[in-house]
Amino acid sequence: MGVEGIGARVARKEDRRFITGAGRYVDDMVVPGMKHAAFVRSPHAHAEITGIDVTKAKGMPGVIGVLTGKELKADGIGNLICGWMIHSKDGSPMKMGAWSPLAVDRVRYVGDAVVIVVAETKGQARDAAEAVEVSYKELPAVSNAVRALEAGAPQIHPEAEGNLIFDWDLGNAEETAAAFGKAAHVVKLDIVNNRLVPNAMEPRAALGHYNKAEDHYTCWTTSQNPHVARLVMSAFYNVAPENKLRVIAPDVGGGFGSKIYIYPEEIVCLWASKRTGVPVKWVADRTESFQCDAHGRDHHTHAEMAFDKDHRILGFKVETKANLGAYMSLFSSATPTYLYATLLSGQYDIPAIHANVKAIYTNTSPVDAYRGAGRPEACYLIERMMETAARELGVSPAELRRKNFITAFPHQTPVIMNYDTGDFGASLDAAMKAADYAGFPKRREEAKKRGKLRGIGFSCYIEACGIAPSQAVGSLGAGVGLWESAEVRVNAAGTIEVLTGSHSHGQGHETTFAQLVAQRLGVPLDSISIVHGDTDKVQMGMGTYGSRSGAVGMSAISKALDKVEGKAKKIAAHLMEADEGDIVIENGEVKVAGTDKSLPWFQVALAAYTAHNLPGGMEPGLKETAFYDPTNFTFPAGCYICEAEVDPDTGVTEIVQFVAADDFGNIINPMIVEGQVHGGIAQGIGQALLEGCVYDGDSGQLVTASYMDYTMPRADNLPSFKVSTSNTPCPGNPLGMKGCGEAGAIGSPPAVMNAITDAIGDNDLTMPATPLKVWRSLKATRH
Repeated sequence: MGVEGIGARVARKEDRRFITGAGRYVDDMVVPGMKHAAFVRSPHAHAEITGIDVTKAKGMPGVIGVLTGKELKADGIGNLICGWMIHSKDGSPMKMGAWSPLAVDRVRYVGDAVVIVVAETKGQARDAAEAVEVSYKELPAVSNAVRALEAGAPQIHPEAEGNLIFDWDLGNAEETAAAFGKAAHVVKLDIVNNRLVPNAMEPRAALGHYNKAEDHYTCWTTSQNPHVARLVMSAFYNVAPENKLRVIAPDVGGGFGSKIYIYPEEIVCLWASKRTGVPVKWVADRTESFQCDAHGRDHHTHAEMAFDKDHRILGFKVETKANLGAYMSLFSSATPTYLYATLLSGQYDIPAIHANVKAIYTNTSPVDAYRGAGRPEACYLIERMMETAARELGVSPAELRRKNFITAFPHQTPVIMNYDTGDFGASLDAAMKAADYAGFPKRREEAKKRGKLRGIGFSCYIEACGIAPSQAVGSLGAGVGLWESAEVRVNAAGTIEVLTGSHSHGQGHETTFAQLVAQRLGVPLDSISIVHGDTDKVQMGMGTYGSRSGAVGMSAISKALDKVEGKAKKIAAHLMEADEGDIVIENGEVKVAGTDKSLPWFQVALAAYTAHNLPGGMEPGLKETAFYDPTNFTFPAGCYICEAEVDPDTGVTEIVQFVAADDFGNIINPMIVEGQVHGGIAQGIGQALLEGCVYDGDSGQLVTASYMDYTMPRADNLPSFKVSTSNTPCPGNPLGMKGCGEAGAIGSPPAVMNAITDAIGDNDLTMPATPLKVWRSLKATRH
């Protein structure tokens, strides 16, 4: 197919409106009579609410309503829930504490919502919010997960004794212990995966509108999965019946996982709209985003890896304490369990693995999936272990990995996953060549002459995308299915609309999805529209997360296209008096192969709707729907190599080279894939060098609540990346795709940390490797 189909480097269609300021975000939405909301939030990490006085606030200029948690509960609004049930190793269900959208009698983290104020303007709402008087009895707080398990730690929820949510196992403990009994060498490491704040460019926002005349609700929200939001708000939170609730996620300025979940604000805005009789809009300021968006990572892990005398891995055992914050967010329980421990085999043939995960409440913002979601934590653990093992064994880190690679597929790991395909050696070879690994010793010596310490680090990652199939994840505790839907509408003039249950918030779906249609039906991209994000327009779908939109969302489109193509061929064969098997569709025409007979695409579409001359028994129209439920995950994999220089006088680290060799299966648009990889690597480097969410250990106050204290990566922190791809097509979906959106964030942190620790000789350095940390490490190792 010409220059616009699969494999073409097509510029993103959607970028024109974004770069010209024509994007439409929630904050751009205005409806008649709309008012503005501000939330009164807890200044304490842990406290009892002893009284709320709203008298002064109600009398302030422009105020329309001041509403509390008691009123919300009186109206029957439910608590927020976690949608993935995890059972502890003793069979007991996870201990889910109550999370009211507005706190009623206790607050459990700084930023917990207590009161909503609705006023004519945003300024008036904020002024009135400051006038609400909330009386608190402050209680002891704990922000560290390890400390929260200790005897005498503050009890956060009565449902979870000792703050333990679940104590979960995966793998075979006896077989792993036996493997360690045969070991010639055991590597041990204590690893912290630092807490991160997602920091999407667009803050979260919600606009709730109750139409009294129609008894109907509309919610505009910054969501990655509007249908799931509608389902949960109707079925579990009792905001409105599903048939009376429309959820619209317009243009969304990034998500990284943090906009999967249903938060208190959208629930409360919808409820407040009915209570006050006006549409209610709330837009977070950046401090609210730091305080209240679901955070990511925050694991404390002790890991041990056993090797035989020939340096082959015998066993791997992991003990992780996962901080889930003050409440269980929507998918928080899955992130440190089935999205983490199931990837602990990495790219390696490990006969025995056992993982124990303890999930813990603390007085901090809830923690949930953030770009990669469990996979980065697993990759960081494995790849730091492999680099450490190579150093302790005195062997090449590349060859130790190569010796232990899985080479035969399909491969069943000891931790559920069945890898369908891959060529890990090819990615390693490509990365080493691009990085000129053989020339590194010379570059290290040259850096030494300049007074710099130079190191190199590997990371061979694998991830699981397109969580599936629904029956399997349901058996593991998922509360929803993880299929996807599509409807392909061919209009009478031949233009095409694709209604997808996936949601685009930076991925480029309006381009890549259209490229698939252009490839299949031979029509120009400009004649194809992609429709998403509106539950009144689009059939039920599961949204975008976990790098699923290509492998799952586009597979649903492909299935719908199969049906459209089949019907179009039947119509064309009838019109041209040809055999259906001889009909081909290409370059905007429907042809009889081997002849000069053809019809323009639009003429076949028109014939479907005029219905003047259709095959006997055929219904008019050319519109088809499909649902696709994958048979397995997809498994993107690759090798990243980072080269870093450290200034020993200041501790400043410079990434001087970063190479990424990825295997994403078949690729629709290489340019968009490269952009996704670049963004992921930037976030991973940010975690490794700069980003770290910090709470005060005693008060539970968020210390890093603004960009003055939380360091984001900038252009001058990043090198020009060298990226390449190889291809082992995924056999589990019709397009052979694997997913690329999270790979960069998964593979890059261990590569960076392995390079820095190689440079300075301190294997215990933790992320973020700030100049102060690196400088202190150098001082300690030199004395």
